[in-house]
Amino acid sequence: MEEIKKNPLSMQVSMEDFMPASGEDKESLVIMRESVGFWKDGIRRFRKNKIAMSAFFLVLLIMIFCFIVPAFYPYKYEQQMKGSERLAPMQYSKVEKAEMEKGEKVFPHLLGTDQNGRDYMIRVLVGGRVSMTVGLVASVLILMIGSVFGAIAGYFGGIIDMVMMRIVDIIYTVPDVLIIILLAQTLKFPLEKLSMLPAFTWMQKLGSNMISMFIVFALLYWVGMARIVRSQIMILKQSEYVTAARALGAGPGRIIFKHLIVNCIGTLIVTTTLQIPSSIFTESFLSFLGLGVQAPMPSLGSLASAALNGFQTYPEKLFAPAFLIFIIILSFNLLGDGLRDAFDPKLKQQ
Repeated sequence: MEEIKKNPLSMQVSMEDFMPASGEDKESLVIMRESVGFWKDGIRRFRKNKIAMSAFFLVLLIMIFCFIVPAFYPYKYEQQMKGSERLAPMQYSKVEKAEMEKGEKVFPHLLGTDQNGRDYMIRVLVGGRVSMTVGLVASVLILMIGSVFGAIAGYFGGIIDMVMMRIVDIIYTVPDVLIIILLAQTLKFPLEKLSMLPAFTWMQKLGSNMISMFIVFALLYWVGMARIVRSQIMILKQSEYVTAARALGAGPGRIIFKHLIVNCIGTLIVTTTLQIPSSIFTESFLSFLGLGVQAPMPSLGSLASAALNGFQTYPEKLFAPAFLIFIIILSFNLLGDGLRDAFDPKLKQQ
């Protein structure tokens, strides 16, 4: 019996289209996807973000230059060289030229020297290290204090939330610069005595102003983080898994730290990452006003402040720390946006 050829232009329905699917057809429609965890899936999504990956590698590059390169740099940030005051980039002093004529190798001053004959490149690198250390330490303090405070206020609510939020409102009204000045003057002599002890000699390099700055970050700057976490906790505590945890006998502490804060990880990551450049900018601003690290240790803000006097003659002395501040803040902002897109479950599209 000859097979009837169907006209391709015909609107006639073929009964074969309504036959039950075979096992092979069913398997071809099943798309198997590897089961991945929260962190593995977030890292996979982060790697696909080219802008965030570029910012991540830029941050790593800056850290290498600021934390590792100074250990191998031929000059020290406090080293003063007579006759080498205010040299232009890649310029040698008369003493160095004489040494070069004798056949000795002299490493060039890539960014010149300052008014005291100190190599400016190493001072910019060390200044970036100081600023980034302050930003990282301050962000960790803000994360720890703000997340715990906001989670407790958001979970319990009621009178506890009202009292804790009124404390936040009061702290918001405190002028941070004034507190840093007062703490620096009040704690100056106790900190100097404490720095004389063998276990606290590292405080002599930072100085009382920098220690006061860390204390102010721990006392004042966590309030923004606390408000963000509180709003997230108030939404998440209505979820079914929180009700199930309560039914299984989980206490408030376990629910807050094991369930609620963990599910705020996307918000915490992006807020903490964006807090780093904010802390760096605050430290640079205070150092610009003379409230930062103790001399001779440099900071990007103190370098910019010292470069203002000779800006018309030596503009590169101001552009170098200002450009590094710009790159650090930009890279951390882009990195924070990429981490938010990767680890926030609400933004998942694949």
